[in-house]
Amino acid sequence: MHDTDPPSGPDAGPALPLSGPAPRGPLTAARPLADLTWLRVGGPADWLFQPADLDDLADVLARLDPSVPVFPMGVGSNLIVRDGGIRGLVIRLGRGFNAITITPEGRVEAGAAALDAHVARRAAEAGRDLTFLRTIPGSIGGAVRMNAGCYGEYVADRLVSVRVVTRAGQIVTLAAADLRLGYRESHLPEGWVVVSALFDAPAGDPAALHARMEEQIARRDAAQPTKDRSAGSTFRNPSGASSTGRADDTHERKAWALIEAAGMRGATLGGAQMSPKHANFLINTGGASAADLEGLGEEVRKKVLQNSGISLQWEIMRVGDPKG
Repeated sequence: MHDTDPPSGPDAGPALPLSGPAPRGPLTAARPLADLTWLRVGGPADWLFQPADLDDLADVLARLDPSVPVFPMGVGSNLIVRDGGIRGLVIRLGRGFNAITITPEGRVEAGAAALDAHVARRAAEAGRDLTFLRTIPGSIGGAVRMNAGCYGEYVADRLVSVRVVTRAGQIVTLAAADLRLGYRESHLPEGWVVVSALFDAPAGDPAALHARMEEQIARRDAAQPTKDRSAGSTFRNPSGASSTGRADDTHERKAWALIEAAGMRGATLGGAQMSPKHANFLINTGGASAADLEGLGEEVRKKVLQNSGISLQWEIMRVGDPKG
């Protein structure tokens, strides 16, 4: 449901400040974004651009007025778009950026629009272990930007390099170290677009790798509200690490435990709710606005600070303007 390209349509607003010919990929003005996010909220982008391919993307960024903000958007799995929408150009990569290949050296190269789960499965078929990606929602571009991880393993542990297009339209390759990846963060300049990533994946038996992923999925589905409209974990763990899933993993500084201790499991605001199944999942029960979701999250942060003295930090990215 989440890996399809949005429908394109004729421009419905003012022309984008772009010199020269129109891009080859769809460019839509005043494009609503709610249907492109897993939480199903958010106002319109001034312009939404779906580049046809790498050259189309680089060409548009090179010709775009430098004053126009650029926001690369993945599949919207870790995102709240505020109700007033996003100013500037939103870039959403599609089918021209989702190839997954295994190099002769056994490394895995994945386009930024490839879903994390698809990359994990394709790697396993080739006897390469990127199983930690299997249960991470979203696409590779977002996984790189957020240094996504679970079960004690992160993108930073396997990333070799990334190919990006700069805000000025230059195509460059960066070593993983250049990104300065940390817990749920990277240091890519604003407006730069990740287009592919190269991973060094250990060898493994395909059957064993698939079995491990099935076990991970079962554990995830038992603990998380995977049937609800959510955006994954709402807040970062104050411990500065993902859950490992091991029996000796402690919970004192896990976000979900702090939320539960503050009495906010199941709390609601409008159509927003902290999931009764997993306290660190913010869900849209139906009809929530972005303001409901963000407002409930801020109320949770306030209660946790009062109860434990710990200030939770958002893991979900919140972008755009509130409704005027």
